[in-house]
Amino acid sequence: MSLRPLILPLAVSLALASAGCATLPASESGTMPSASSSTAPATDKAAQLDKLYAEYWEEVLKMNPVQATFQGDNRYNDQMPNFYTKAFRDEARAFTQRWLSRVEAIGPDGLQGQDLVSYEIFVNEAKDGLAGERFPGWMMPVNQMGSIVTYAAMLGSGTGAQPFKTVKDYDNWLARGGQFPVLVDSAIDNMREGMRAGVVQPRALMVKVVPQIDALLKPKAEDTLFWGPIQSMPADFSAADKARLTDAYRTMINGGMLPSFKKLRDFINNEYLPATRQSVGMDKLPDGADWYAFNVRQTTTTNLTPAEIHQIGLDEVARIHGDIRQVMKDVGFKGSLQEFFTFMRTDKRFEYASEEELLKHYRGLEAKIDQRVREQFSLLPKAGFEIRPVEAYRAKSAAGGSYQGPSEDGTRPGIFYVNTYDLPTRKRWDAEDLYLHEAVPGHHFQIALQQELKGLPAFRRFGGQTAYIEGWGLYAESLGKALGVYTDPYDYFGYKQNELWRAIRLVTDTGLHSKNWTREQVIKYMLDNSAESETQATAEAERYIAWPGQALAYKIGELKMQELKKRAQAKLGERFDPREFHAEVLKDGSLPLDVLEAKIDRWIASKG
Repeated sequence: MSLRPLILPLAVSLALASAGCATLPASESGTMPSASSSTAPATDKAAQLDKLYAEYWEEVLKMNPVQATFQGDNRYNDQMPNFYTKAFRDEARAFTQRWLSRVEAIGPDGLQGQDLVSYEIFVNEAKDGLAGERFPGWMMPVNQMGSIVTYAAMLGSGTGAQPFKTVKDYDNWLARGGQFPVLVDSAIDNMREGMRAGVVQPRALMVKVVPQIDALLKPKAEDTLFWGPIQSMPADFSAADKARLTDAYRTMINGGMLPSFKKLRDFINNEYLPATRQSVGMDKLPDGADWYAFNVRQTTTTNLTPAEIHQIGLDEVARIHGDIRQVMKDVGFKGSLQEFFTFMRTDKRFEYASEEELLKHYRGLEAKIDQRVREQFSLLPKAGFEIRPVEAYRAKSAAGGSYQGPSEDGTRPGIFYVNTYDLPTRKRWDAEDLYLHEAVPGHHFQIALQQELKGLPAFRRFGGQTAYIEGWGLYAESLGKALGVYTDPYDYFGYKQNELWRAIRLVTDTGLHSKNWTREQVIKYMLDNSAESETQATAEAERYIAWPGQALAYKIGELKMQELKKRAQAKLGERFDPREFHAEVLKDGSLPLDVLEAKIDRWIASKG
């Protein structure tokens, strides 16, 4: 899973605000191009559009300062807009409409190649963002997957995207951190509007949020995660600066952050929880069926319906069960498929003795896979990456692994987060496929390479389609044998288990949000049909409830990439080179699946 920053770059969709992601407000700079631009020569039009995209991105970063921070642009590290307000949403709508009008006034006629792809992506995502405004995701700004409190922890701990290297860095966080009480108040206002409108979170999710906030609340600043920057203050700071910053951070944390987070915690516990709903499906919300169908189209970049995706999932589960039965034969297991799942879940040989042993295992995979990676890839990113355990405050609800991209300036590497919570459930057979997905050649290759594509507009370098991004991550898992892993049949089972898990997502996500499935029904389906632990099944079920449609992207994207690879192999025969194919898939960054398919078809045709 790829971690996205608090404020996302292009898709100015108010639906994203439900996950704590802000949209961007209007800027008054710039003028509308004349209608005659649409008849300009293609080269002139492409140049005009490139100039507009550059202006647009500058406004994105200025109006979305947290996006800039995650990107590694430190100009706005002291700023935090109140993206929960109606004024911000109204400005976001005006921003989107204005930039859409400016780009459409130039028009696509005569554009080719990357110029046409960039135009179509920009226009389609802006239109999607405007279309999504009918759905009031802003009324549900908090769930167990993210809230203003957890984002504050990610930024203010001293180990995330917010830099703490200079005195100015420390002053920047004082200014930004001081805004969180205002955001908390606005989030509460939005939740109260949701309560009045019947747009509220399921109770099953919100009972998880109170302990998350409790874990961050401490009696005094020195005991909190937010004290980390003070504990690691650079030695070259002057004594005066050290004393001033220490006092200021203590005041900000004790007097602002902790009281406001306690206020949110008490509001959720005392007012919001009693108003939450027993249902879990998005289709149970007002306009919920259309809302879910919209999410599905956006996430998969296809026109597949929830019913069609549900059936694809059932078919894939049956196919992968067949592959796992072959693994059972290979290891000589005598018993049913369900008994094999139980064995893989419970046998002690697959457990780690300690968190240190788990992390050492993952770090050992890096050198092993790097030995073979050039056999499959000619494009490699310049940026490095680190392996870190998921922070304790969010581990209980976090995925088994996740990836955060590097900063643009190269000062911060990509980060592969490994979840060590409930250690006995983190299996050895799960390591190789998870590494391939999150690190090399999965998310780290794709996201870092995309950021390094200097010829693309910034909105493409730092944006992306979930179906492509997560589809690539799952596709990368299929390359294990070619990269020297999956030599043990139990490790190969780990790959098939995770492919199965993504197929199960097609069944359960659509089941939850379009077929009246309950949380308990989803968990039971997962346990009956896979080797996942109850801890993981519960966390995953609740993730699908919190992010309707997001989990569909993995398998739908991967199926398309596998289809394109098989097509290329069939048509090119001995001339098929996996390095060329993978370069073709990666070299233009994230694309909608239909655009990717057309591009690969052109590449195949160009090979003669």
